[in-house]
Amino acid sequence: MAVSPARSFAYEILLRVERDGAYASELLNAPRMNQLSREDRALTYELVMSTLRWQSELDARIAKYSSQKISRLDVEVRIALRLGACQLAHLERIPAHAAVHESVELVKHSGKRSAAPFANAVLRKLSANAKSPVVTTSPENSSGLAAEFAHPEWIVARWIDMYGYEAARAICTADQHAPCPALRLCTPDAEEELAGAGIRLAPGALLTSARQLVSGDLAHSIPFREHRVAVQDEASQLVAALIGKCERILDCCAAPGGKTSAIAARNPGAKITAVELHEHRAQVLRQRVAATNVKVLTGNVTAMEFSEKFDRVLADVPCSGTGTLAGNPEIKWRLKAEDLQGLQDLQISILRSATAALAPGGRLIYSTCSLEAEEGERVVEQVLQGENALALVDCESVLEELKSSGELAWNDPKTLVRGPFLRTLPGIHPCDGFFAAVLRRKQD
Repeated sequence: MAVSPARSFAYEILLRVERDGAYASELLNAPRMNQLSREDRALTYELVMSTLRWQSELDARIAKYSSQKISRLDVEVRIALRLGACQLAHLERIPAHAAVHESVELVKHSGKRSAAPFANAVLRKLSANAKSPVVTTSPENSSGLAAEFAHPEWIVARWIDMYGYEAARAICTADQHAPCPALRLCTPDAEEELAGAGIRLAPGALLTSARQLVSGDLAHSIPFREHRVAVQDEASQLVAALIGKCERILDCCAAPGGKTSAIAARNPGAKITAVELHEHRAQVLRQRVAATNVKVLTGNVTAMEFSEKFDRVLADVPCSGTGTLAGNPEIKWRLKAEDLQGLQDLQISILRSATAALAPGGRLIYSTCSLEAEEGERVVEQVLQGENALALVDCESVLEELKSSGELAWNDPKTLVRGPFLRTLPGIHPCDGFFAAVLRRKQD
Protein backbone atom coordinates (compact mmCIF):
# COMPACT_ATOMS: atom_id res chain seq x y z
CA MET A 1 0.00 0.00 0.00
CA ALA A 2 1.27 3.47 -0.88
CA VAL A 3 2.33 5.85 1.87
CA SER A 4 0.75 9.32 1.86
CA PRO A 5 2.93 12.03 0.24
CA ALA A 6 3.25 14.04 3.48
CA ARG A 7 4.48 11.07 5.52
CA SER A 8 6.79 9.96 2.72
CA PHE A 9 8.39 13.41 2.42
CA ALA A 10 8.61 13.80 6.20
CA TYR A 11 10.30 10.42 6.52
CA GLU A 12 12.88 11.26 3.84
CA ILE A 13 13.65 14.61 5.47
CA LEU A 14 14.03 13.10 8.93
CA LEU A 15 16.34 10.43 7.51
CA ARG A 16 18.59 13.07 5.95
CA VAL A 17 18.64 15.09 9.17
CA GLU A 18 19.61 12.02 11.21
CA ARG A 19 21.93 10.31 8.76
CA ASP A 20 23.51 13.16 6.81
CA GLY A 21 23.45 16.07 9.27
CA ALA A 22 21.13 18.05 7.00
CA TYR A 23 18.99 20.90 8.32
CA ALA A 24 15.24 20.38 8.35
CA SER A 25 14.39 24.02 7.64
CA GLU A 26 16.42 23.95 4.42
CA LEU A 27 14.87 20.70 3.23
CA LEU A 28 11.36 21.91 4.07
CA ASN A 29 11.93 24.98 1.91
CA ALA A 30 13.59 23.14 -0.99
CA PRO A 31 11.97 23.43 -4.46
CA ARG A 32 11.04 19.75 -4.29
CA MET A 33 8.41 20.58 -1.67
CA ASN A 34 6.44 22.39 -4.38
CA GLN A 35 5.37 18.96 -5.65
CA LEU A 36 3.06 18.74 -2.65
CA SER A 37 -0.35 20.31 -2.21
CA ARG A 38 -0.67 23.13 0.29
CA GLU A 39 -2.27 20.73 2.80
CA ASP A 40 0.46 18.11 2.38
CA ARG A 41 3.21 20.74 2.72
CA ALA A 42 1.68 21.90 5.99
CA LEU A 43 1.41 18.33 7.31
CA THR A 44 4.97 17.52 6.24
CA TYR A 45 6.24 20.56 8.11
CA GLU A 46 4.27 19.60 11.23
CA LEU A 47 5.41 15.97 11.14
CA VAL A 48 9.09 16.86 10.72
CA MET A 49 9.22 19.64 13.27
CA SER A 50 7.13 17.88 15.92
CA THR A 51 9.22 14.72 15.62
CA LEU A 52 12.45 16.69 16.03
CA ARG A 53 11.13 18.87 18.85
CA TRP A 54 9.96 15.89 20.91
CA GLN A 55 12.69 13.45 19.90
CA SER A 56 13.94 12.49 23.38
CA GLU A 57 10.38 12.07 24.67
CA LEU A 58 9.47 9.91 21.65
CA ASP A 59 12.55 7.77 22.21
CA ALA A 60 11.52 7.31 25.85
CA ARG A 61 8.04 6.20 24.74
CA ILE A 62 9.47 3.75 22.21
CA ALA A 63 11.96 2.37 24.74
CA LYS A 64 9.09 1.31 27.05
CA TYR A 65 7.83 -1.20 24.47
CA SER A 66 10.95 -2.07 22.46
CA SER A 67 12.94 -5.23 23.05
CA GLN A 68 15.98 -3.48 21.59
CA LYS A 69 17.76 -0.29 22.58
CA ILE A 70 16.65 2.46 20.25
CA SER A 71 20.28 3.43 19.57
CA ARG A 72 20.86 -0.05 18.12
CA LEU A 73 17.94 0.03 15.72
CA ASP A 74 18.61 0.64 12.05
CA VAL A 75 18.20 4.34 11.38
CA GLU A 76 15.33 3.65 8.94
CA VAL A 77 13.40 1.79 11.62
CA ARG A 78 14.21 4.33 14.31
CA ILE A 79 12.91 7.23 12.19
CA ALA A 80 9.71 5.38 11.25
CA LEU A 81 9.02 4.60 14.92
CA ARG A 82 9.63 8.21 15.96
CA LEU A 83 7.34 9.46 13.20
CA GLY A 84 4.60 7.06 14.25
CA ALA A 85 5.03 7.81 17.95
CA CYS A 86 4.86 11.54 17.27
CA GLN A 87 1.54 11.21 15.45
CA LEU A 88 0.09 9.06 18.21
CA ALA A 89 1.21 11.28 21.09
CA HIS A 90 1.11 14.81 19.66
CA LEU A 91 -1.07 15.03 16.52
CA GLU A 92 -4.59 14.32 17.70
CA ARG A 93 -6.34 14.83 14.38
CA ILE A 94 -4.47 11.91 12.75
CA PRO A 95 -6.26 8.56 13.19
CA ALA A 96 -4.19 6.08 15.20
CA HIS A 97 -4.64 3.30 12.67
CA ALA A 98 -3.21 5.52 9.90
CA ALA A 99 -0.22 6.51 12.02
CA VAL A 100 0.55 2.86 12.82
CA HIS A 101 -0.11 1.39 9.39
CA GLU A 102 1.81 3.97 7.36
CA SER A 103 4.78 3.94 9.73
CA VAL A 104 5.05 0.18 9.28
CA GLU A 105 4.78 0.67 5.51
CA LEU A 106 7.68 3.14 5.68
CA VAL A 107 9.78 0.43 7.32
CA LYS A 108 8.92 -1.97 4.49
CA HIS A 109 9.56 0.58 1.75
CA SER A 110 12.96 1.42 3.25
CA GLY A 111 14.16 -2.11 2.60
CA LYS A 112 13.86 -3.22 6.23
CA ARG A 113 10.89 -5.54 5.66
CA SER A 114 12.13 -8.03 8.26
CA ALA A 115 11.74 -5.33 10.93
CA ALA A 116 8.08 -4.64 10.02
CA PRO A 117 6.54 -7.06 12.57
CA PHE A 118 8.71 -5.55 15.32
CA ALA A 119 7.72 -2.01 14.34
CA ASN A 120 4.06 -2.99 14.15
CA ALA A 121 4.14 -4.51 17.65
CA VAL A 122 5.85 -1.46 19.18
CA LEU A 123 3.51 1.00 17.49
CA ARG A 124 0.38 -0.91 18.50
CA LYS A 125 1.50 -0.81 22.13
CA LEU A 126 2.23 2.88 21.75
CA SER A 127 -1.23 3.40 20.26
CA ALA A 128 -2.88 1.70 23.22
CA ASN A 129 -0.92 3.90 25.63
CA ALA A 130 -0.57 7.07 23.56
CA LYS A 131 -1.87 9.42 26.25
CA SER A 132 0.06 7.96 29.15
CA PRO A 133 2.61 10.49 30.40
CA VAL A 134 6.29 9.75 30.01
CA VAL A 135 7.19 12.26 32.74
CA THR A 136 5.22 11.53 35.91
CA THR A 137 6.66 14.37 37.97
CA SER A 138 7.97 17.79 37.04
CA PRO A 139 10.32 18.99 39.75
CA GLU A 140 11.52 22.54 39.40
CA ASN A 141 15.03 21.63 38.37
CA SER A 142 16.93 21.03 35.15
CA SER A 143 16.18 17.30 34.92
CA GLY A 144 12.44 17.78 35.32
CA LEU A 145 12.33 20.65 32.84
CA ALA A 146 14.49 18.76 30.33
CA ALA A 147 12.26 15.69 30.49
CA GLU A 148 9.00 17.63 30.32
CA PHE A 149 10.02 19.70 27.27
CA ALA A 150 12.37 17.26 25.49
CA HIS A 151 15.61 19.24 25.81
CA PRO A 152 19.11 18.03 26.74
CA GLU A 153 19.54 18.56 30.47
CA TRP A 154 22.95 20.23 30.13
CA ILE A 155 21.44 23.01 28.02
CA VAL A 156 18.49 23.54 30.37
CA ALA A 157 20.81 23.67 33.41
CA ARG A 158 22.80 26.46 31.75
CA TRP A 159 19.67 28.49 31.04
CA ILE A 160 18.47 28.13 34.62
CA ASP A 161 21.85 29.35 35.88
CA MET A 162 21.91 32.34 33.55
CA TYR A 163 18.25 33.40 33.32
CA GLY A 164 16.45 31.71 36.22
CA TYR A 165 13.99 28.82 36.30
CA GLU A 166 10.90 30.68 35.08
CA ALA A 167 12.71 32.18 32.09
CA ALA A 168 14.25 28.79 31.24
CA ARG A 169 10.79 27.25 31.37
CA ALA A 170 9.44 29.95 29.06
CA ILE A 171 12.30 29.32 26.61
CA CYS A 172 11.70 25.55 26.61
CA THR A 173 7.97 26.07 26.12
CA ALA A 174 8.53 28.40 23.15
CA ASP A 175 11.00 25.96 21.60
CA GLN A 176 8.26 23.31 21.39
CA HIS A 177 5.86 25.40 19.29
CA ALA A 178 5.99 26.67 15.73
CA PRO A 179 6.91 30.37 15.81
CA CYS A 180 4.65 32.88 14.10
CA PRO A 181 6.50 33.71 10.86
CA ALA A 182 7.84 37.27 10.78
CA LEU A 183 8.19 39.03 7.44
CA ARG A 184 10.26 41.87 6.07
CA LEU A 185 8.68 43.74 3.18
CA CYS A 186 11.34 44.55 0.59
CA THR A 187 9.22 46.77 -1.67
CA PRO A 188 6.36 49.19 -0.89
CA ASP A 189 3.86 47.33 -3.08
CA ALA A 190 4.43 43.88 -1.55
CA GLU A 191 1.94 44.23 1.29
CA GLU A 192 -0.95 45.21 -0.98
CA GLU A 193 -0.17 42.34 -3.35
CA LEU A 194 -0.08 39.84 -0.50
CA ALA A 195 -3.46 41.08 0.72
CA GLY A 196 -4.83 40.65 -2.79
CA ALA A 197 -3.59 37.05 -2.76
CA GLY A 198 -5.58 36.34 0.42
CA ILE A 199 -2.61 36.51 2.77
CA ARG A 200 -3.39 38.11 6.12
CA LEU A 201 -0.68 40.05 7.94
CA ALA A 202 -0.48 41.64 11.38
CA PRO A 203 1.83 44.44 12.58
CA GLY A 204 5.28 43.53 13.83
CA ALA A 205 5.83 43.23 17.57
CA LEU A 206 9.36 44.65 17.69
CA LEU A 207 9.63 46.82 14.58
CA THR A 208 7.04 48.99 12.88
CA SER A 209 8.37 47.90 9.47
CA ALA A 210 7.97 44.18 10.24
CA ARG A 211 4.87 42.08 9.68
CA GLN A 212 3.60 38.81 11.13
CA LEU A 213 2.06 36.18 8.88
CA VAL A 214 -1.42 35.34 10.18
CA SER A 215 -2.70 33.08 7.39
CA GLY A 216 -2.36 32.37 3.69
CA ASP A 217 -0.07 30.55 1.26
CA LEU A 218 2.99 32.80 1.30
CA ALA A 219 5.26 30.28 -0.45
CA HIS A 220 3.28 30.43 -3.68
CA SER A 221 2.68 34.19 -3.71
CA ILE A 222 4.32 36.29 -6.41
CA PRO A 223 6.02 38.77 -4.01
CA PHE A 224 7.65 35.89 -2.13
CA ARG A 225 8.83 34.15 -5.29
CA GLU A 226 10.24 37.43 -6.59
CA HIS A 227 12.09 38.05 -3.29
CA ARG A 228 10.01 41.19 -2.59
CA VAL A 229 9.05 39.80 0.82
CA ALA A 230 11.32 37.74 3.05
CA VAL A 231 10.73 35.53 6.06
CA GLN A 232 13.05 36.97 8.71
CA ASP A 233 12.73 36.79 12.47
CA GLU A 234 12.07 40.16 14.09
CA ALA A 235 15.13 39.94 16.34
CA SER A 236 17.24 39.41 13.22
CA GLN A 237 15.60 42.45 11.65
CA LEU A 238 16.29 44.42 14.84
CA VAL A 239 20.00 43.55 14.72
CA ALA A 240 20.13 44.91 11.15
CA ALA A 241 18.35 48.08 12.35
CA LEU A 242 21.12 48.66 14.91
CA ILE A 243 23.44 49.50 12.01
CA GLY A 244 21.56 52.75 11.46
CA LYS A 245 22.30 54.94 8.45
CA CYS A 246 25.77 55.70 7.11
CA GLU A 247 27.92 55.66 3.98
CA ARG A 248 30.35 52.72 4.25
CA ILE A 249 29.23 49.37 5.68
CA LEU A 250 30.98 46.00 6.05
CA ASP A 251 28.97 42.81 6.66
CA CYS A 252 31.53 40.22 7.76
CA CYS A 253 29.57 36.95 7.61
CA ALA A 254 26.80 37.90 5.23
CA ALA A 255 25.13 34.76 3.84
CA PRO A 256 22.33 33.92 3.43
CA GLY A 257 21.70 37.67 3.18
CA GLY A 258 18.70 38.59 5.30
CA LYS A 259 20.51 41.24 7.32
CA THR A 260 22.50 42.41 4.30
CA SER A 261 19.29 43.01 2.38
CA ALA A 262 17.67 44.82 5.31
CA ILE A 263 20.74 47.05 5.75
CA ALA A 264 20.80 47.85 2.02
CA ALA A 265 17.12 48.82 2.08
CA ARG A 266 17.81 51.27 4.94
CA ASN A 267 20.93 52.63 3.23
CA PRO A 268 20.24 52.81 -0.53
CA GLY A 269 23.03 55.32 -1.08
CA ALA A 270 25.66 53.53 0.98
CA LYS A 271 28.57 51.46 -0.26
CA ILE A 272 28.09 48.00 1.27
CA THR A 273 30.70 45.23 1.23
CA ALA A 274 29.36 41.76 2.10
CA VAL A 275 31.88 38.99 2.84
CA GLU A 276 31.10 35.27 2.81
CA LEU A 277 33.58 32.45 3.43
CA HIS A 278 32.08 29.81 1.11
CA GLU A 279 31.57 30.42 -2.60
CA HIS A 280 28.32 28.46 -2.87
CA ARG A 281 26.83 30.54 -0.06
CA ALA A 282 28.18 33.71 -1.68
CA GLN A 283 26.29 32.76 -4.84
CA VAL A 284 23.07 32.41 -2.83
CA LEU A 285 23.80 35.81 -1.29
CA ARG A 286 24.18 37.40 -4.72
CA GLN A 287 20.84 35.93 -5.81
CA ARG A 288 18.93 37.04 -2.72
CA VAL A 289 20.37 40.53 -2.38
CA ALA A 290 19.47 42.40 -5.54
CA ALA A 291 20.59 45.84 -4.30
CA THR A 292 23.11 47.40 -6.69
CA ASN A 293 25.04 49.04 -3.86
CA VAL A 294 26.09 45.68 -2.36
CA LYS A 295 29.42 44.15 -3.41
CA VAL A 296 29.80 40.48 -2.45
CA LEU A 297 33.29 39.11 -1.76
CA THR A 298 34.23 35.49 -1.12
CA GLY A 299 36.90 35.07 1.52
CA ASN A 300 37.83 34.60 5.15
CA VAL A 301 37.29 37.92 6.91
CA THR A 302 39.94 37.00 9.50
CA ALA A 303 42.56 36.94 6.75
CA MET A 304 41.37 39.86 4.62
CA GLU A 305 42.71 43.40 4.52
CA PHE A 306 40.51 46.23 3.34
CA SER A 307 41.80 49.31 1.56
CA GLU A 308 39.31 51.51 3.41
CA LYS A 309 37.76 51.73 6.85
CA PHE A 310 34.03 51.44 7.45
CA ASP A 311 31.51 53.61 9.34
CA ARG A 312 29.58 50.52 10.38
CA VAL A 313 30.61 46.89 10.65
CA LEU A 314 28.28 43.96 11.28
CA ALA A 315 29.82 40.78 12.70
CA ASP A 316 26.87 38.38 12.82
CA VAL A 317 29.05 35.37 13.55
CA PRO A 318 28.58 31.60 13.21
CA CYS A 319 27.22 30.26 16.50
CA SER A 320 25.45 27.36 18.19
CA GLY A 321 22.00 28.70 17.27
CA THR A 322 20.43 27.85 20.63
CA GLY A 323 18.19 30.90 20.32
CA THR A 324 16.51 29.39 17.25
CA LEU A 325 15.47 25.93 18.47
CA ALA A 326 11.78 26.49 17.69
CA GLY A 327 12.66 26.58 13.99
CA ASN A 328 15.81 24.42 14.14
CA PRO A 329 15.10 21.74 16.75
CA GLU A 330 17.75 19.32 15.48
CA ILE A 331 20.43 21.67 16.86
CA LYS A 332 19.71 20.64 20.43
CA TRP A 333 20.42 16.98 19.66
CA ARG A 334 23.69 17.70 17.83
CA LEU A 335 25.28 20.35 20.02
CA LYS A 336 27.77 19.30 22.69
CA ALA A 337 28.97 21.46 25.59
CA GLU A 338 32.55 21.16 24.36
CA ASP A 339 31.54 22.69 21.01
CA LEU A 340 31.12 26.09 22.63
CA GLN A 341 34.85 26.63 23.16
CA GLY A 342 35.65 26.11 19.49
CA LEU A 343 32.84 28.43 18.48
CA GLN A 344 34.05 31.07 20.94
CA ASP A 345 37.59 30.93 19.53
CA LEU A 346 36.22 31.52 16.04
CA GLN A 347 33.94 34.33 17.21
CA ILE A 348 36.77 36.14 18.99
CA SER A 349 38.91 35.88 15.85
CA ILE A 350 36.16 37.31 13.64
CA LEU A 351 35.34 40.11 16.07
CA ARG A 352 38.98 41.17 16.37
CA SER A 353 39.32 41.25 12.59
CA ALA A 354 36.09 43.20 12.30
CA THR A 355 37.25 45.86 14.75
CA ALA A 356 40.38 46.41 12.63
CA ALA A 357 38.15 47.45 9.70
CA LEU A 358 36.31 50.09 11.75
CA ALA A 359 36.91 53.78 11.04
CA PRO A 360 37.46 56.23 13.92
CA GLY A 361 34.07 57.13 15.37
CA GLY A 362 32.50 54.15 13.63
CA ARG A 363 30.32 51.51 15.26
CA LEU A 364 30.49 47.72 15.16
CA ILE A 365 27.55 45.44 15.91
CA TYR A 366 28.51 41.98 17.14
CA SER A 367 25.61 39.52 17.16
CA THR A 368 24.68 35.86 17.54
CA CYS A 369 21.46 33.84 17.64
CA SER A 370 22.75 32.00 20.71
CA LEU A 371 21.56 32.08 24.32
CA GLU A 372 24.99 31.08 25.64
CA ALA A 373 27.16 33.61 27.46
CA GLU A 374 30.33 32.07 25.98
CA GLU A 375 29.19 33.23 22.55
CA GLY A 376 27.95 36.63 23.65
CA GLU A 377 29.11 38.49 26.74
CA ARG A 378 32.33 36.47 27.16
CA VAL A 379 33.44 37.10 23.56
CA VAL A 380 32.97 40.86 23.89
CA GLU A 381 34.72 40.93 27.27
CA GLN A 382 37.76 39.10 25.91
CA VAL A 383 38.08 41.35 22.86
CA LEU A 384 37.77 44.50 24.97
CA GLN A 385 40.48 43.40 27.41
CA GLY A 386 43.48 45.63 26.87
CA GLU A 387 41.82 47.32 23.89
CA ASN A 388 41.87 51.07 24.62
CA ALA A 389 40.62 52.18 21.19
CA LEU A 390 37.18 50.59 21.60
CA ALA A 391 34.29 51.56 23.85
CA LEU A 392 31.11 49.65 24.64
CA VAL A 393 27.90 51.49 23.71
CA ASP A 394 24.83 50.84 25.87
CA CYS A 395 22.31 49.08 23.61
CA GLU A 396 19.42 50.66 25.49
CA SER A 397 20.45 54.08 24.18
CA VAL A 398 20.51 52.76 20.60
CA LEU A 399 17.07 51.20 21.07
CA GLU A 400 15.76 54.48 22.49
CA GLU A 401 16.94 56.19 19.31
CA LEU A 402 15.03 53.64 17.22
CA LYS A 403 11.98 54.21 19.44
CA SER A 404 12.19 57.99 19.02
CA SER A 405 12.46 57.67 15.24
CA GLY A 406 9.34 55.50 15.12
CA GLU A 407 11.16 52.36 14.01
CA LEU A 408 10.93 50.38 17.26
CA ALA A 409 7.40 49.19 18.02
CA TRP A 410 8.28 47.56 21.38
CA ASN A 411 7.05 49.80 24.19
CA ASP A 412 9.85 49.38 26.71
CA PRO A 413 13.41 49.13 25.33
CA LYS A 414 14.71 48.34 28.84
CA THR A 415 13.12 44.88 28.63
CA LEU A 416 15.17 44.04 25.52
CA VAL A 417 18.53 44.53 27.21
CA ARG A 418 20.61 42.70 29.77
CA GLY A 419 23.29 45.02 31.08
CA PRO A 420 24.68 46.99 28.13
CA PHE A 421 23.72 44.26 25.64
CA LEU A 422 20.68 43.44 23.55
CA ARG A 423 19.34 40.07 24.70
CA THR A 424 16.07 38.59 23.44
CA LEU A 425 14.70 35.32 24.82
CA PRO A 426 12.13 33.02 23.17
CA GLY A 427 8.98 32.88 25.29
CA ILE A 428 9.85 36.19 26.93
CA HIS A 429 10.03 38.18 23.70
CA PRO A 430 8.07 37.50 20.48
CA CYS A 431 11.12 36.38 18.51
CA ASP A 432 14.18 34.16 18.44
CA GLY A 433 16.90 34.49 21.05
CA PHE A 434 19.53 37.00 19.92
CA PHE A 435 22.50 38.70 21.51
CA ALA A 436 24.02 41.93 20.25
CA ALA A 437 26.71 44.32 21.44
CA VAL A 438 27.54 47.72 19.98
CA LEU A 439 31.20 48.80 20.02
CA ARG A 440 32.54 52.23 19.02
CA ARG A 441 36.05 53.02 17.84
CA LYS A 442 37.28 56.14 19.59
CA GLN A 443 38.39 59.14 17.55
CA ASP A 444 42.15 59.29 16.95
